Amino acid sequence: MDLVARKLRPGGVFRLATDWQDYAEHMLAVVGACSGLANESPDASYVARPESRPLTRFEKRGQRLGHDVWDLAFRRP
Repeated sequence: MDLVARKLRPGGVFRLATDWQDYAEHMLAVVGACSGLANESPDASYVARPESRPLTRFEKRGQRLGHDVWDLAFRRP
């Protein structure tokens, strides 16, 4: 994560999304532990799906099956 933080330009946003809750929790813990990135969520958890992110066929399938999707956004200060 330190490498990702260094490669992002200041103000750049690293976005992640998954429909696996365990993976979402793991991503939140790993990325949240990076001192070079700040969570965009006001409560340091997940963010709403940005309108700019297209729905993938996997996400559409997950929605049909009733899966939730977790989005994360971390900004380099």
